[in-house]
Amino acid sequence: MELKLKRPICFFDLETTGTDITKDRIVEICVVKVFPDGHHTSSTWLVNPGMHIPEAVSAIHGITDEKVKDAPFFDTVAPQVAELLKGSDVGGFNSNRYDIPLLAEEMLRVGVDFDMSERVSVDVQTIFHKKEQRTLSAAYKFYCGEELEGAHGAEADTMATYKVLCAQLDRYDDLPNDMEALAEFTTQKKTADYAGFIIYDEAGDEVLNFGKHKGVRLIDLWQREPGYMGWIMTADFPLYTKRVVERVRLKLLNTRNKI
Repeated sequence: MELKLKRPICFFDLETTGTDITKDRIVEICVVKVFPDGHHTSSTWLVNPGMHIPEAVSAIHGITDEKVKDAPFFDTVAPQVAELLKGSDVGGFNSNRYDIPLLAEEMLRVGVDFDMSERVSVDVQTIFHKKEQRTLSAAYKFYCGEELEGAHGAEADTMATYKVLCAQLDRYDDLPNDMEALAEFTTQKKTADYAGFIIYDEAGDEVLNFGKHKGVRLIDLWQREPGYMGWIMTADFPLYTKRVVERVRLKLLNTRNKI
């Protein structure tokens, strides 16, 4: 089905040095501009980010420091991209949460205006997530080829979950049939508490995952701002979260007693 357009729409995608919108940089950008009459143009630029592209990131998109060493910096590319986007709406996949904010940062960093107030954005990923179910019943039908009878009953849902996992192991050859490996595979963030208010940093220390002190170690907060930690202990946080906070306090006390 052809798009019904009142003005052009520019679908675009970024390849970057990482996922931090404020710190990472573009290494490739493609813009496909679709016009109301149905024809489209496509433009792609490699970009020298002016920083190292981590090897783990290069392994994903295939763009290395060597590949972009002679590419223009973004300040050279930005006016061309801005001209292409002028008078157009924009579209992408996960673009509202990632591509648009990162592109805006890059544009503003080099002094090129980027204003979304006069255009709309279409995020295709959001359509996908809203239209295609992400429920146990949908997973059971997809992986097991059967309708889930008694959905939302504890016994039916529990048995279905077990059968779905077995079917996933049959379907994906690279999925490890080992519980520790599966646990690692299915954990998005390594949390210290079940609710995700506290996570572990790379050193294995507990750090806050919310609020003004997000990313700060709990042990440092107990030393510098005990009042804030006391607030967590009395506020409406899960009991297990408070247990972790208290555990860190006791660890600090034990360390002081040993000195």
